[in-house]
Amino acid sequence: MHCNFIASLAIMLICTLAAAGESPEEIRLRVGAGDLVAGKEKSAKCQACHGEDGNSRTDNYPKLAGQYAAYIRQQIHDFKSGARVDPVMSAMAASVESEQDLLDIAAYFASQKPMKGESSVDNKVGKARYLGFVTGCRSCHVPAGEEPAKFNPEIPVIAGQHKEYLIKQLKDYKRGTRRNESNGAMSLMTRYMTDRNIEDVASYVSGL
Repeated sequence: MHCNFIASLAIMLICTLAAAGESPEEIRLRVGAGDLVAGKEKSAKCQACHGEDGNSRTDNYPKLAGQYAAYIRQQIHDFKSGARVDPVMSAMAASVESEQDLLDIAAYFASQKPMKGESSVDNKVGKARYLGFVTGCRSCHVPAGEEPAKFNPEIPVIAGQHKEYLIKQLKDYKRGTRRNESNGAMSLMTRYMTDRNIEDVASYVSGL
């Protein structure tokens, strides 16, 4: 009976994702190899900041709902190794005891209905930069379910993310205080962005 309940729960979560417009293959690739049911229990400490369903209520804690499991896993590894540093997350990452725990936690948050802005933001300048053909954010950061995703652990879902969190990350890339990417794309993209450019983009993206 217990096994049947767990299986039913897993199916229900996957169906929720499918209803959002993603194919079963896209869902499988986004969720990864972890056990999302076990991940719900293992992620209890994470939920205190990031929310039970991955939708944090505080702007400086990122939403994780529908984030690619591969991206979550890579960021935790980077916090553990020191490639990325944060007073809270560095300590939290160190508390993840095994690779299987990490896979399960990442799968749980990835299995949630993809994050979405509370309301759309009519920022035409930010929209133009986001949709730009060559230097636009959307060329890499495709919203979940909109078209085949780019399954690259260095490319996160950003549509619907908190504005203040987006602003901080963009400024950290610009300043060089965040460097945990192999190709330097974000450092290059933000190099010539003014604080106003950053705020416009973050404002628009947060409402998607």
